[in-house]
Amino acid sequence: MNTTLITGANRGIGLEFSRQYAADGWRVLACARNPEKSDALNTLAAQYPGQLSVHRLDVADHPEIDQLAVSLADQSIDLLINNAGIYTDPHAGPSNNSDYEAWMRAFLVNTMATFKMVRAFRAHIVRSDKKTVVTISSKMGSIADNSSGGSYMYRSSKAAVNMVVKTLAIDLKPAGVIALVLHPGWVKTDMGGPHALISSMQSVSGMREVISRLTIEDSGRFISFDGKAIPW
Repeated sequence: MNTTLITGANRGIGLEFSRQYAADGWRVLACARNPEKSDALNTLAAQYPGQLSVHRLDVADHPEIDQLAVSLADQSIDLLINNAGIYTDPHAGPSNNSDYEAWMRAFLVNTMATFKMVRAFRAHIVRSDKKTVVTISSKMGSIADNSSGGSYMYRSSKAAVNMVVKTLAIDLKPAGVIALVLHPGWVKTDMGGPHALISSMQSVSGMREVISRLTIEDSGRFISFDGKAIPW
C-alpha cells in the first residue's frame, strides 16, 4: 500500500487530497494543527479506519515536525504533500503600513516549513517506492506571471519556496527523489474565496493526474493542476 503524508489536511485542498487518496486505497497520514477541531477530517478518518490517521502538526513548529518524524520512523512515505499555507496580505501595497511580523510568519509557514519537512522526513521518503515530494505553490509566486502587483508577503513567500524546491530537486536527484511545485488553480476554498474558478475536487483530481505521471525528469518543474508548465 502506498503512503502519503499531507500537511494542512483539515480543510480545502488538503482535505480533498486526503479524501481522494484514501478512496484510491492509499494509506493517508493526514496532518492538522488542531485535530480536535477538524470535524470533517475526523469524520473522513472514521470512514477509513486503519487507513487514514490524523496527526497533530503545526508546520511553523520545527520541534513538532521532528517529533512527528520520530513517531513515524517505521513508515515509508511515497508522497509528501506540503500543502499547509497562509495568505496574509490581500490588500497590502507599497503605500500601506506592512505587518512585518505577519510577513515573517508567511515565510515560516509557506517557505521554511517545506524545507524542514523534507529534511525531517528525508529517510522516510528515500526508502519508499515512489520517492515524491510535491509542494503546493501558486502562480502568484511566479515572477514572470506577475502583472498585477500587490500581495507582497504571499508572493515573496511562494517565490521563495519555488526556489527551495528547485534546489531540493537538484540535491535529492542522486537519491532518486522527485521534487516539484504545483499550482492548484484558483480554488473555491477559505483562502481562494467563493468567486474562484474551480472546486477543490477539480483541482486535486487534476494535480493527482499530474502526480501519477511524474518521472525523475520532471523533478524541479513548476506545473499547473491541468498539466501546463508555469513560468518561474
